[in-house]
Amino acid sequence: MVRVSTNQNNRDHGNTNMNNIPQHKRCSHLDIGEIYFWTATINKWQKLLLKDSYKDVIINSLQYLSNQKLIDVFAFVIMPNHIHLIWRTNRLNGKESAQGSFLKYTAHLFMKMTRSEYGNEGLLSYAVNAVNKNHEFWQRDPLAIHLFSKKVAFQKLDYIHYNPLGAHWQLVKDPVEYKYSTAKFYETGSNDFSFVKDLRDEF
Repeated sequence: MVRVSTNQNNRDHGNTNMNNIPQHKRCSHLDIGEIYFWTATINKWQKLLLKDSYKDVIINSLQYLSNQKLIDVFAFVIMPNHIHLIWRTNRLNGKESAQGSFLKYTAHLFMKMTRSEYGNEGLLSYAVNAVNKNHEFWQRDPLAIHLFSKKVAFQKLDYIHYNPLGAHWQLVKDPVEYKYSTAKFYETGSNDFSFVKDLRDEF
């Protein structure tokens, strides 16, 4: 069993400013069949995902896409205003990418839930002036970093799991305590998410 790293550098990674991620040329493209560290952020860094009901939308979408064998998910954390994944896309979903389907479906449900809870006023902060849509829940151009080695992959795995402990958040005191994360699986072997696969089997 590989323990989640406990060094101070990884604790500091919980501050999710992109400047804290080791520098890579920013890229959003995912090559099918390759494993990536992937970050998607709520528009304007709003804390849309603070409520568990919104986090569950993410979980359900990942579950569905995994069941359809469109993706393999190896690790994730769902934070109040962004998500990090380690995943692999396996094929297109019809004419669109698996990640495109994920973003589109979750955004659709976010809009429906936000309107139901807060009315049209709740949608104002997500309003955009675009030809193809009136609201945008995810910021454009998610960050994708190809995990080309075991060292890089497990560096990102630690980064993901220590996000909730960051000085900016302080959501829990131990990574395994955070419900919407795969830290518990990698720490204890107990997998609360049936769709999650073990990254250690890939490297």
